[in-house]
Amino acid sequence: MSDIRVLHRRALQVSVDAVNRVRPDQLALPTPCAEWDLGRLLAHMTGQNHGFAAVARGETSDLSVWRDRPVGDDPGGAYAASARDLAAAFAEDGLLERRFWLPEIREGGMFPATLGVSFHLVDSVVHAWDVARSLGETVAFDDEVLAAALRIAEQVPDGENREQPGAAFKHGLAVAAEASRLDRILGLLGRAPDWKAA
Repeated sequence: MSDIRVLHRRALQVSVDAVNRVRPDQLALPTPCAEWDLGRLLAHMTGQNHGFAAVARGETSDLSVWRDRPVGDDPGGAYAASARDLAAAFAEDGLLERRFWLPEIREGGMFPATLGVSFHLVDSVVHAWDVARSLGETVAFDDEVLAAALRIAEQVPDGENREQPGAAFKHGLAVAAEASRLDRILGLLGRAPDWKAA
């Protein structure tokens, strides 16, 4: 399998491409993330990119690095800038020997960098799909990215933690045995693959 960072960059680029299609007048559109409109989703995604970049560079205590970052009148530009920041941080020498401070995971703590990169890879896949579906469009990933994301999604616990306020994912949904890898990832993480805006 390719270096997890290579797969992550490919997933991240798909998310950048999806957000580049968002117009400022579409930020109030509903999303598969139940209580979030598209503007709130993009603020979350942009904030997460900057947060992961900060902890990759050694941040271990400042919660403000994780704050949502509204994208204003330039959704594509704001999100692309955050993705560049993250890609540069993840490309640093020695990254995979570091530990990431992830305050939103399992009540917070330090985690191996490979796990942190893996978490963000799955986020990139799911949120790129969220954005595309909000626009009534589709999104595509290469098979190697989806195979890696599925392995990671299968290890995400599906219990009471998903019922907590602000939980990253809702309870998993059943999908057909013959479903695509992407649909299986979505189902495991509480997304209905056939979701459409009402």
